[in-house]
Amino acid sequence: MSIDESSTGGPGSVLLPAVAPEVLAEAVESLSGRLRKKLDAAIEGCAAGAVRAADGSVGVRFGEDAVVTLRPGPSGVVTEADQAVCGCLLAPRCLHRAAVLGASPIADPQEPAPPAPGPDPVTGPAAAAGPGAAPGASAATTTATTATTTAARAVAGPAAGPAAGGAEGAAEGGGLTAAQVRAAAALWGAAAEALAAGVTAGGALVQAELLRAAHTARIAGLPRAEAAALRVVRGLRAARDRSAAQRLAELTGAFRELLYTAGLLASGAAGAGLTGAVRRSYEAGGSLRVYGLCREPVLSATGYGGVATHLLGVDGAHYSVSDVRPGGLSRARGAGAASVALGGAVLDHAGLARGGLRVVGATVSPEGRLGAGRGVRATAVGGVAWGEGPTAALFSRPAAEAVAAMPAEGAEPGLLGCDVRVVGASGDHVLVRELTPGAPLLRLAPAHPHPELPHAANLRRIAGHPGLVLRVLGRPDLDRAATLRPLAVGPVPGAEHSLRLPPEWLGRADLGYDRLQGAHFPGGAEGLVPQESAPAAGADPLADSPLWRVRRLLEAGVAGGRRAVAEAARGAEPAALAAALRRAGFGSAAELAAALTAEADRRPRDAFGRLADASAERYAWAWLAAAAHLAAAERSLVAASWA
Repeated sequence: MSIDESSTGGPGSVLLPAVAPEVLAEAVESLSGRLRKKLDAAIEGCAAGAVRAADGSVGVRFGEDAVVTLRPGPSGVVTEADQAVCGCLLAPRCLHRAAVLGASPIADPQEPAPPAPGPDPVTGPAAAAGPGAAPGASAATTTATTATTTAARAVAGPAAGPAAGGAEGAAEGGGLTAAQVRAAAALWGAAAEALAAGVTAGGALVQAELLRAAHTARIAGLPRAEAAALRVVRGLRAARDRSAAQRLAELTGAFRELLYTAGLLASGAAGAGLTGAVRRSYEAGGSLRVYGLCREPVLSATGYGGVATHLLGVDGAHYSVSDVRPGGLSRARGAGAASVALGGAVLDHAGLARGGLRVVGATVSPEGRLGAGRGVRATAVGGVAWGEGPTAALFSRPAAEAVAAMPAEGAEPGLLGCDVRVVGASGDHVLVRELTPGAPLLRLAPAHPHPELPHAANLRRIAGHPGLVLRVLGRPDLDRAATLRPLAVGPVPGAEHSLRLPPEWLGRADLGYDRLQGAHFPGGAEGLVPQESAPAAGADPLADSPLWRVRRLLEAGVAGGRRAVAEAARGAEPAALAAALRRAGFGSAAELAAALTAEADRRPRDAFGRLADASAERYAWAWLAAAAHLAAAERSLVAASWA
C-alpha cells in the first residue's frame, strides 16, 4: 500500500490527534451559516500552529483570546465532544473549534484491524477473455461490456432515487432492516451531493455531511458503506491539499464503490452480505502444517506498518501471519525480522518465510489469517523449496490460467507463480515473457513504490540482465494489462542463466526485504536471449483502447464536479468521444457517456419558467452507470491481455 500523508493530516499536522467522524460532523453542524462560509479558510494553517502540552493535550491558538485544546482519550482519539474545547465566548459553537477538528485526521470508527497486504483494488478480476482477444471489438469484450451495461442500468433503476422501493419492502425482501435502508438512502444522498460538488467545491461542509451520514450508517450496522464514505472523505482532503500521494483515479474508484454500495443498500435490492463485517471473526482451524512462501511489507495510509508472511498449507490453502502496528515505514522495515507472535513459536518472520510451522488449535479468519489465541500452539518445522511439496502447484500452470481461475469481482487476487525470461526495462516496469510456449509479454511492477523499500531497486537490477530466467511469485494487478507485482523471486531449477542465491535463502529472495547484489546474477552474458523489439514490448490493449476518454470524463467530474462535465458537453469533445468508442466496438460506453454529459448539462425549470436546481441524484446515477460499465470493460481487457 502506498503512504498517504494527507490522510494522517499531512506532514505538518503530526501533533493533531485523530478525531471521530461524528465529533467533527456535529461541530460543523452547530455552526451558523455565516461561520460555515469561513470554515475552509479557517482550517488552513491550523495544523502548523499546533503545540503539544506536557499532559498530552494539543493546543492551537487563534489570536490572543481563543485557544482550542484537544484532549484525546486513552486510545489517542478524540471520541467525545467535550474532549475538544475552546476558550472563546462562542464556544462550543465557534469557528475555532470546528476548524481545528476539521484539520485533524479522521479516525477509524473502531480499533483498526491490520490492513490487508498489497494493493487494495476496488474491483477484482473478471472472467478471462478468449485467446487472441483484441482491444475494443473482441467478442469477449463486447459481451462483457454489454452485460455490464444492463447491470449498471438495473442498478441505476428509477430516477426517483434509491429508496423508491420503500424501506419496509426492503426489510422483508432484501434482508435489511428499515433503519438500514434509511441510513443507506441518507448516505447515497450525501455521496451524490459530494460527487456533484467535486474536489473543487468538496470542502469541510460537504465532508461533514458525508461523515454524519457515514456515522448513521455505522449505527445502523452498515460498516462497509461507512468505510467507503471515509475513503472518499480522506481522498477529498488529500486532493484539496494537493498531496503528492493522492491519485485522482483512486478517488474516482472510491466514489464508485461508495455510490454502488449505498445505492444497492438503499434500493433494498442488496442482501445482508453487502453490509460488511464490523470485526474480523476467527474460527477454529484444527491442526495445520504450513510452509513459508515469502514476506511482504505492509504500509497503510493511517500510519500502520508491519509485515505479512504468506504461508501455504499441505492441502494448497493459503494462510498468512501478520504483524502490523502503528509506526509506518520504520515499523514496516523492521518487522521483517521481528519475532512471530503465534503460539510460542521460536522464530522470526524471516525464518518463517523460508521455514514452516506445525500449529495445534489454530484459529483462522475468512481471509486465511492465523490468529494468536490462548489455545494456539505452534512449533517450527523445516521449510520446502519452491516447486517442492505443496508449493509445486503454484508453478504448475500458465499464469493466464491461474488469473482466469481466481475469484470474481470483489475479492483480492491471490498469489501466483510463473517462470519467466527477462526482456528488458520499460519505465519502472520489467518486461518478461513466460517460458510457456505462446505466452504474452508480462510486466513486473513494484509491489510497493515507496523509495525506502527495495522493491523498485531490485526490479531495476533484474531489468539490467536481459535473457535472465527466474521464478516469480506475486500478485496480479487486475487494474493493469498483464501486470504482475512480484513479492519474491528465485532461480529456475536446472536453468544455467538464472539467479544464484545464498543457500540460507532457500532459493528465494523477498523483494521487500532482501536486496539483490551483483553476485546473485550470472557472471557472463553468453547464451542470453537478446532484448525483444520495442514495438512488441510496448503493446498494451488497455492503454491503446479509447476507453481512456471515458475515464478522463469520469475523473473530470470527480475533480471539477458536475460543472466540469457540463462544460465538456458543450464542446466538440462529446462527438469525438462517441465516434472513437463506436469505431472500437464500445457502443454501450458511448451511450452511457452521452447520457452522463446530457444529465450534467440539464437545466430544469419550474412551473414559472425559472431555472431550478438540477437533481444531484439523477446525475450520480448517470455517473455510476458509466463508471460501472468502464470498470467491467477494463477488467475484460485486462483479462484478455493475460491470454
